[in-house]
Amino acid sequence: MKNKGIVAGNWKMNKTLDEGLSFVGKMTKLLLDIERTKVIFCPPFTALSGMMKQLSGTSHGLGAQNCYWEESGAYTGEISCLMLSDMGVQYIIVGHSERRHLFGEKDETINKKIHSVLDHGLTPIFCVGENLLQRKSGETQKVLENQINTGLKEVTNLGDLIIAYEPVWAIGTGLNANTSQIEEAHQCIKQDIESGYSVGESENISILYGGSVNPQNANSLISTLGVDGFLIGGASLETDSFYQIINTVEQLSKE
Repeated sequence: MKNKGIVAGNWKMNKTLDEGLSFVGKMTKLLLDIERTKVIFCPPFTALSGMMKQLSGTSHGLGAQNCYWEESGAYTGEISCLMLSDMGVQYIIVGHSERRHLFGEKDETINKKIHSVLDHGLTPIFCVGENLLQRKSGETQKVLENQINTGLKEVTNLGDLIIAYEPVWAIGTGLNANTSQIEEAHQCIKQDIESGYSVGESENISILYGGSVNPQNANSLISTLGVDGFLIGGASLETDSFYQIINTVEQLSKE
């Protein structure tokens, strides 16, 4: 995975099944010239089955936005990794800031999910990041360290783990962390991985940036040291903007 750039589109609670299928149909045609960038679509649960069929035979990945850690049981409204795997899902977003802040997910809960995702042979897209108060208080490094150490507690096989650094204050706000802030955060993440695992382990892990990525800033962001790709929200909902960002990552990989 590390030898490819990655662009994952998190649709959040957007697009009906028909809208999603139409969108992906257009995107797959636009992406025929994309060879060096892994594109991952993360639609709502309702679109997963249809999109699995639509993406069959392509190199693009299918991701879910959340999961539960138990296999089955009396957990109304939840969906397990077993169920997601059966639907052709390959990636699962875990620990997104909206899950943390809107739905009260704790690092310990996220850890259980990561274990389940890896146990089912799937790839977690593990989200970490600080809020504005934590950034202003100089606590970014501490927050990232706590999120990674607890989130990956007793995880012995990182597999194809993907980490997404998303400063909460930059998600959907139009604000971006500057290049030095991003470099610092990504380096901190690498150091936390190195301290918990064998030396060199972080080199096998792709670290994405997320936070108001758009076609206008994609080039400067992907050129930032330590950025291996993007986890995109709003800009992944329109074919033109999503393709432009993907193509920017693709062109850089050819240089």
